[in-house]
Amino acid sequence: MDKTKGGYIAGTVSILINSLLFIAKMWVSVITGSIALAADAWHTLSDSLSSVIVVIASKLSSRKADKEHPFGHGRWEHIASLTIAMFLGIIAFDFIKNSITRFNNEKTIIYGFSAIIVTIVSIIVKESLTQYSFYIGRKTGNSSVMADGWHHRSDALSSVIVLVGILFAKKFWWIDSVLGIIIGLMIFYAVFKILKEVVTKLLGEEPSEKLKSDIMNEIKNKYGNDLKAHHFHIHDYIVHKEMTFHIRLDKEMTIEQGHKIATEIENIIKDKYEIVATTHIEH
Repeated sequence: MDKTKGGYIAGTVSILINSLLFIAKMWVSVITGSIALAADAWHTLSDSLSSVIVVIASKLSSRKADKEHPFGHGRWEHIASLTIAMFLGIIAFDFIKNSITRFNNEKTIIYGFSAIIVTIVSIIVKESLTQYSFYIGRKTGNSSVMADGWHHRSDALSSVIVLVGILFAKKFWWIDSVLGIIIGLMIFYAVFKILKEVVTKLLGEEPSEKLKSDIMNEIKNKYGNDLKAHHFHIHDYIVHKEMTFHIRLDKEMTIEQGHKIATEIENIIKDKYEIVATTHIEH
């Protein structure tokens, strides 16, 4: 399964299931007047919105490189992830604000059996969607699908907290307000996780030790220990990756000989790792 197809499938499944869950949760929140259930419902709907963004980003990122974008359009996935984080941040702020207002008003909420059933179903379904999104994200390397998975996880955890609150609602009048605040903070944490991953990729990453080790072993197997590959840098454009590094050659070697070796190494990296490499030669 390629990255684009994975984004389409994961996004479509998420949109359909989250829309159904939103309707069920909102129905129960209207009956009970619970702000925590309403927050949980809108959190679920925001999953559908973020999944729409995933589908759109998958389409845009699959476009071929052109004159204006020589490295392709893969970083649309990062833009999608940042947009998801923005939605989550707005929703979290609204939950906390409304929860504080309700706490100040000392309003008590009475939950019913329907709230328990809907919440339990939501927990099971959302955790299943989390695992599915993580699976597709890891398999295809689609960062926006992984971000969508974290969104599902935060929704599942918020439903767990709501369920605990429902069970203790009769003892504590303030439980609904406190739950709304806790859910808001959990969503803010999800925002932090998404932003941390995306910003790290946008700023640039050091190639993994395994990748560097594998490449150095390839060079060693062909040329021995003389080249001393070092100073690795990688530039990740999602659908296109570029790497630069240095090799040390014998100072008696001609320019033509050095160029031949560098080209051979670059071709090996291209064929085995699908990375376009540029080699800097040192004497």
